[in-house]
Amino acid sequence: MKLPLITLTTDFGLADHFVAAMKGVILGIAPQARIVDISHQIEPFAIAQAAFTLDQAVRCFPPRTIHVAVVDPGVGSARRPLLVEAGGQYFIAPDNGLLTMIYARTQPRVRVISAQRYFRHPVSRTFHGRDIFAPVAAHLALGAAPARFGNLISDYVRGEFERPAPASPGRWRACILAVDRFGNLITNLPAADFAFLARVPFRLKAGRRVVRRWAGSYSEAAPGELLLIAGSSGYLEIAAREASAARLCGCAAGDRIELRCTSTGGAKTAEALTRTTAGRG
Repeated sequence: MKLPLITLTTDFGLADHFVAAMKGVILGIAPQARIVDISHQIEPFAIAQAAFTLDQAVRCFPPRTIHVAVVDPGVGSARRPLLVEAGGQYFIAPDNGLLTMIYARTQPRVRVISAQRYFRHPVSRTFHGRDIFAPVAAHLALGAAPARFGNLISDYVRGEFERPAPASPGRWRACILAVDRFGNLITNLPAADFAFLARVPFRLKAGRRVVRRWAGSYSEAAPGELLLIAGSSGYLEIAAREASAARLCGCAAGDRIELRCTSTGGAKTAEALTRTTAGRG
């Protein structure tokens, strides 16, 4: 039987040896492993971007895939390494909120990885991707039971970027999760929850610009015009037709944005939505 797929998501880039070292450790333990790169171009330390990128990609992978995600500004500190079972797949990552979006749409079983017999020794304080996460993924692929790696916990970290925060009726504080190669700014505003913006006036402050235009497709806007659109990711995106919204707004992944409805009717709709979303776990 073929081993489960192992995916890698990091902020390591491809110029250094880091990604190759992780793959070498995996293949040294499980030579038949099949490794897929999701991305190594996450902005350094951009946990929200990594969370978004991982969540978008894993939905397309088969059951039992093992996902290793390493964006880890707290490496070497007291932050915990985790092994998570969620949605029929496995996730190995630091306990820093990177798996927030996985937690939001599944019923996860979260374990602290504490079984040092599965680590590569000596363990560097600066490269847990190579010395903890990669070997654990390889042993898991070979059939080691999740319970062997550590105990279940319930106090795992969830990032503040999980959902927009209501500031007042008709007003939210939100953030940019990621910037794609076209310069589109992907927000944490769920498209389904905020579809009413197609019908009411709004003001979305992003960096040095304000967006007031809703569009159903890019072709509805003039070249270079900023617009708000429901993206394929399931979130609202700030875009500019045939231009980079990131460059126009001066925004990057992790930046804060603010949405406000500018009509009474829109504010009432928004207030009802605020009560609905506030009750979600």
